[in-house]
Amino acid sequence: MRWTRTAGALLVALALALLPAAPVAAAPGPAVELSQAEGGKGGEITVSGSGWKPGALLMLLICGQGAPGKGVIGGTNSCANTDGRAATVDARGAFSAKLPVAEPPKPCPCVVHVAGVTGQQDAVDREFTVAGHPVAPLPEASGDGRLAVLATVRLDGSSGLLVWFGAPPRREIVFTVGNLGSAPVKDPVFQVGTSHGVFAPQYEERQWRGTVDPGKKALVRLPVELTAGAHGDYQVSVRYADKVLVEQPWGVGRPWGVTLFWLLLAVVVPAALFRIGMAVVDRVRPATSPARTAPGHSRARPRPLARLRTRAPEPARRDPGDDEPTAALPWFSPDSAPSAPESSPTTKGHA
Repeated sequence: MRWTRTAGALLVALALALLPAAPVAAAPGPAVELSQAEGGKGGEITVSGSGWKPGALLMLLICGQGAPGKGVIGGTNSCANTDGRAATVDARGAFSAKLPVAEPPKPCPCVVHVAGVTGQQDAVDREFTVAGHPVAPLPEASGDGRLAVLATVRLDGSSGLLVWFGAPPRREIVFTVGNLGSAPVKDPVFQVGTSHGVFAPQYEERQWRGTVDPGKKALVRLPVELTAGAHGDYQVSVRYADKVLVEQPWGVGRPWGVTLFWLLLAVVVPAALFRIGMAVVDRVRPATSPARTAPGHSRARPRPLARLRTRAPEPARRDPGDDEPTAALPWFSPDSAPSAPESSPTTKGHA
């Protein structure tokens, strides 16, 4: 009986394994929809999308020399960058934003270019017509030039004395690229950005002068600069053709010279004010000398305190015939007291 149950279980498992597996539906990719396919300069369209990564930051641009599936020839140099907009993908993977219609620097065919800035690096182009904008055929591509990083990335340069006092730190990001395509790449335009903490990198275009032939490699040096007083952990990113090629951390020290300057300022300024105040007090306070001396006589110098502490004078002796005792002044001895001036006798007037 036990053997029969075991054989039955094996047959059921074998039958389930031989059944054809149900096809798994592939996850839909990011999609973009436009409220209208044509618009004139000064107008506005609504760009919406779905299937994007939740929380991703997207960039919306109107570009010339572009076509769906072929991308934008010339990169963002062919787009109306000043009139671009940014959109954030919600928790359902969708977004919706208003985009003003502007004329790109390159002729049409034009597209609405939606590319991920952070969180997702996909790019989708939707055909769009800018009314009244010149139209020209797309340049014929002679081949496909694709750049890839082949060597380790590094940051060259050092901080000078001015950076210690808050000057903008500067470096050069150095990396080696190789052309994996079949067409030469001439004067490629890279985008260099720096980010700090959770903030998204702010990209700036840097053009490298030179030509990378198919199957060859070249050393690329691009300048990187931070804002004045920057310190902490930064990350330098380089991308080309909407693809991030390089990410390099950069630790920037604190500008202690600025802190030292403020500490010295907090000590020197109060001390200087105190000295100035004391000088003013010395000039405006009145003289502490006693009454003015007579002309021709020098002002007596004050005696030391020790000399002023003399013994108290003895009380004057009282004669039997005197009514009251005559006390001598404390600063004169009885023998050296000045005598009273002789008074002239008072005569009565005669009639």
